[in-house]
Amino acid sequence: MKNKIMIGHILAFVCIMIWGSTFVSSKILLDTFTPIELLFIRFFIGFLTLCILSPKILKLENRKDEIWYILSGLTGVFLYYFLESTALVYTYATNVGVIISIAPFFTSILAYLCFKDEPFKINFAIGFIVAFIGIFFISFNGKQMHLSPKGDILTIVAAMMWAIYSVVLKKVNELGHTSIQNTKRIFAWGLFFMALSLPFLGFDVSVNDILIPVNLLNLLFLGVIACAGCFVIWNYSCSILGSVRTNQYVYLNPIATIIFSAIILHERITAFIVLGTILTLSGLIISEYKKKES
Repeated sequence: MKNKIMIGHILAFVCIMIWGSTFVSSKILLDTFTPIELLFIRFFIGFLTLCILSPKILKLENRKDEIWYILSGLTGVFLYYFLESTALVYTYATNVGVIISIAPFFTSILAYLCFKDEPFKINFAIGFIVAFIGIFFISFNGKQMHLSPKGDILTIVAAMMWAIYSVVLKKVNELGHTSIQNTKRIFAWGLFFMALSLPFLGFDVSVNDILIPVNLLNLLFLGVIACAGCFVIWNYSCSILGSVRTNQYVYLNPIATIIFSAIILHERITAFIVLGTILTLSGLIISEYKKKES
């Protein structure tokens, strides 16, 4: 059992490290594609990847169970990513990075309200505050914070959507299907909602744009690894650790971004970033240590 829990932690950590690196690929691709175009393409590639890995169509014993997949696709695939991408148009990326980190807090509260086996602990609140302060230091790095109500509100709603997805995912995992089967069906519904929005948001993508080598490589990374691979292992981690404990790793996302910024973009690591990293890791340890102790 302990080995399985350790695997859950390792997979969640790996997933966050990969997600933290996706900004590089997204930044390159947004020179060619709009946010909704990029979103649809990457998840379509992810869906095709999962279909190759698991071609068998999942048949539900109870058709009422479909509602959990619909809600997961709507909140965790379509609304979360669309709102986050749209928020970047109206506010600073640093604002989005800080505000989105409240998703674990929303998840904990929602899980507490919905499930008795995911109690809200005082140590989680303390850990959240410490980690949030750390993320603030990392994201703003000594610069002045600029508020942008429209973009910031969209980011808050995006964090709420991820919290809803995390809680609904618990119901999906209880259905007894494999993580790949669950993720594939969730992606299908996410793509369905994206397709409904395309006539209103526009979709003008040419095959030539996709086949440009740098675009193709980045799209494959986002679709195959960051979408298909990471969603499968993230969902599997949630089935082992629970939605609250797994979502604590969201705190590490800004740290992953900083690491890849330094390696790939050669951005300077400052004292604010070091302090923020220490605080963020401390917040994660506080939240997790007490849970083990209890």
